[in-house]
Amino acid sequence: MTATFLIGAHGQIGQQLVPKLINKGITVHAGLRDLNQVTDFSESSLLLPELFDLTVLPETMAEQFKAAKVDSIIFSAGSGGNTGDDATLIIDLDSAVKAMEAAQLAGIKRFILVSSAASNDRSAWDKTGIKPYMIAKYYADKILTQSPLDYTILRPGALLNQPATGHIARVTDKQTDLGQLAISRQDVAEVIATIIDMPTTYRRAYTLGSGSQLIATAF
Repeated sequence: MTATFLIGAHGQIGQQLVPKLINKGITVHAGLRDLNQVTDFSESSLLLPELFDLTVLPETMAEQFKAAKVDSIIFSAGSGGNTGDDATLIIDLDSAVKAMEAAQLAGIKRFILVSSAASNDRSAWDKTGIKPYMIAKYYADKILTQSPLDYTILRPGALLNQPATGHIARVTDKQTDLGQLAISRQDVAEVIATIIDMPTTYRRAYTLGSGSQLIATAF
């Protein structure tokens, strides 16, 4: 991969991910809702901030992807924990699906989606306390798996603002306790940077937690 469009670049995972991609020599078109947010990143010739509107039509997104000349899309945007269910539906489901449609319209095959552990297990949703979020993630994941894109879906457990460990656990989809699967956002970012150009992860979904597997060799 030489260039990627990171949707949600200013999010908590996105901010950890940008320097990791740049260190791999990948040009990052950082999708931001406010261009002033670029001041939170270190300057680099490989960082190209772009104003990105999650509410536009897929055709408009596709034109922006084409103009950027990227070869992958990373969707790491989220409505956040302080918004209502309507924002969850708009951002975590519809905007994710629009980005998938836009990638296809732009002829971009590689697509990485940050989802959530337990999103693929309806029986676990009530226990999470964030059922609407789980529903949004479930259907976004499902639509992506039905697309022709070279996707990877990452389903981390509860996200922590702790230092990276460099290790993870790849767990079975039956393990859906978000707390038990807690994982550092920095480690999730490292996973994305590791697999972005790894064909063996194409058309696969992974549930992730903290563990003892080296990220560099876990995939």
